[in-house]
Formats: sequence, C-alpha cells, structure tokens
Amino acid sequence: MSVTVQSGATVTFDRFWRWLKQHANCILRAGTSEVWLYDHDDLHWHLDEDPERNPTVQTVRGKEVLSEMVLDVREALFVQVTREGEGSEAQFLFEVVGGGRDEPYAVYHFLLAHGLDDEDTHPGSLKH
Repeated sequence: MSVTVQSGATVTFDRFWRWLKQHANCILRAGTSEVWLYDHDDLHWHLDEDPERNPTVQTVRGKEVLSEMVLDVREALFVQVTREGEGSEAQFLFEVVGGGRDEPYAVYHFLLAHGLDDEDTHPGSLKH
C-alpha cells in the first residue's frame, strides 16, 4: 500500500521516538499491518531500546510483559502525522513510513490522544 505524503505533516523517526518516549501514556494503539496493540486501563506502555538499539514497544500489566513489538527502523524514511476527528475527539495517527523512495508504505503506526504541537495537552485522565 502506497502512502500519500501531506506537505508539512512529517517528522524524522528519531525526533518522533524521543517525543513518544515522553508521551507513552498518551498512546491509544500501536501496531503494524499484521498486529495491533491497544491501550487498556489495566496496562501500561513501556518504550525502550533492545541491546541492538532497536526501538521496542511493550504493554505491561504489573511486572508481566503481555506483548512486545520490536521496530526495525533501519529503512524508516519519515513519520507522517495525520489528525483524525475534530475538537476534543481528535486523535493523531503517526505512521512510520519505510520502503523504497519510489514505493513508500506505512510500516508501523501509533494512534495518540494528542499531536506533537499539543505537548502540554493531555485530554481526560491521561497523565505522564
């Protein structure tokens, strides 16, 4: 599946990952085309890097890791940001785009409760 890039709506993966690690509790969903991890009141998101410096995303209940997604971002081109919905119901889809420059496609996605520009805004009971 090709991705249409919207002008002014992209960031580098490194900038996105640094920002996302500070906003893990704002993640509503993360995944690939084959697997989706969803937020739940009983779970916490844990973002880190493995020994080879690959970004990892985990859902954790207490001390038990329930799911883990290891990202291979060696060929990540950029992260595309799309706003979905309006007003207080708005959510932000961050798609990590990879593949060749001729045929880019979304490799990973993260749905968050707020965008990059809304760093100090945490709707409802979301907190750091």
